[in-house]
Amino acid sequence: MAALRGLLFLVFCFFSKTAVADSGTATYYTPPYVPSSCYGYEDEGVMIAAASDTIWDNRGACGRKYKVTCEGATNAGDPHPCRGDQPHVFVKIVDYCPPGCRGTIDLSQEAFASIADPDAGKIKISFQQSYVRAESVV
Repeated sequence: MAALRGLLFLVFCFFSKTAVADSGTATYYTPPYVPSSCYGYEDEGVMIAAASDTIWDNRGACGRKYKVTCEGATNAGDPHPCRGDQPHVFVKIVDYCPPGCRGTIDLSQEAFASIADPDAGKIKISFQQSYVRAESVV
């Protein structure tokens, strides 16, 4: 019986999908969204983001999709900026947010507004790479 429990534990460890999110901050930028560092003048829609040095990975972040969740305020000016019960959005990295970038991820204005009040300007987030199909992001 102990051997069976040990085997089940090992199977669980190998096949469980534990998602671990990183934390950071998000800001937003406004149109026009082209040209972008990753796609030049190709329009990638509006559910997009620019990556700071934290996740840029020397252009390796281009095309990656992230699930970004609003976790709360970064200032007292708007103590409850998050929208809804599950304030998250899926975005595609299309650009670079250069040194001096105010957030870990710089969301498009539309992506930011879908999870938080734009008047907040900057929010606390959790984010994790996602493997949703590209058409689900655009």
